[in-house]
Amino acid sequence: MEKLIIAIDGPVGSGKSTLARRVASLLGYIYIDTGAMYRAVALKAIRRDAPLANSEALASLAEQTRIDLRAGDGAQQVLLDGEDVTAAIRTPEVAQAASKVAVAPGVRQVLVAEQRRAGQQGGVVMEGRDIGSVVFPDAGLKIFLTASPEIRAERRWREHQQKGDSIDLARTLDEIHERDRRDSERESSPLVRAKDAVVVDSTAMEPEEVARLVVMLAQGLTTAGKAS
Repeated sequence: MEKLIIAIDGPVGSGKSTLARRVASLLGYIYIDTGAMYRAVALKAIRRDAPLANSEALASLAEQTRIDLRAGDGAQQVLLDGEDVTAAIRTPEVAQAASKVAVAPGVRQVLVAEQRRAGQQGGVVMEGRDIGSVVFPDAGLKIFLTASPEIRAERRWREHQQKGDSIDLARTLDEIHERDRRDSERESSPLVRAKDAVVVDSTAMEPEEVARLVVMLAQGLTTAGKAS
């Protein structure tokens, strides 16, 4: 049976990572977290005190960086130049820095090439903010996952609460709005919905319900392809 490239795009906090992991598990596909790649570069920039407003410096940093994504015990392991940074890249500081790093055209050029290489054989679920529009415009199935800003902020807030991070819900909502603005207005690969993407609003849906819907869509496409 044909193995698709499934592209999942959407704004921060919409549940892309949770959805991508579950869909990959249900279909026996490989899950590729592109956001983790940008976070890894952001972490390296923070550690080296690299100016986040200097696109050329960030691009040079990305070119000198090796990022490996590996399947761990029930989760994806992120290696930055050989170091396991799976937990280190999930802090609020790195998240904010990553949204600035992602604006740099040179960084995106380097990482998009890596993403294409990783997914070109199919049988992958890749999530981010420009997968269906830029990285894989010919992906077999494109999903644009969204939810209300309030719901997305609450999800992100709960996520940090579970990790023991002290963060204010109102501040989280402000950061969601700022991230939405930054992602939508950036010159290089802005957050947009691909014309042929299926829009899924997860505001009132459980994660498993969303995953089953996407799997159903994927199976419908592979069945149709086999029949033709």
